[in-house]
Amino acid sequence: MTIDWANFTPYSALAGGAILGVAVVILWLWNGRIAGISGILGGLLPPKRGGDNTWRAAFIIGLIISPLIYSLFAALPVIQIDADFPMLILAGLLVGIGTRYGAGCTSGHGVCGLARFSPRSLVATLSFMFTGFVTVWLVRHLFA
Repeated sequence: MTIDWANFTPYSALAGGAILGVAVVILWLWNGRIAGISGILGGLLPPKRGGDNTWRAAFIIGLIISPLIYSLFAALPVIQIDADFPMLILAGLLVGIGTRYGAGCTSGHGVCGLARFSPRSLVATLSFMFTGFVTVWLVRHLFA
């Protein structure tokens, strides 16, 4: 994916971050839960009777339909993926394994955990970032 720097507007990024922050706070205050996507989705698989399936499903559905609602008011950005399908599957599996070993994902640790000054989330987020930097460097420079 590439960024269209000529048409980049920091105000839309600021608005998106503010909306995300408000959503995280609402979920925490209303439900007492952290908005970690892997944990929310993992709580739905396999489906359980009763419990908290309703808010989890609503959260995931909201993630899916939000871009569709946005597209009614503005053009969606052009997404360009420079990887083939097997590489995307491998990347998804590695991210899934990483979220299990890291006891959470970037949204849970990076957004919510850092906001709560969690040392564990700081270590996890630094690990995510470092691993991402190394992976990009290896793919673009060593294996290119």
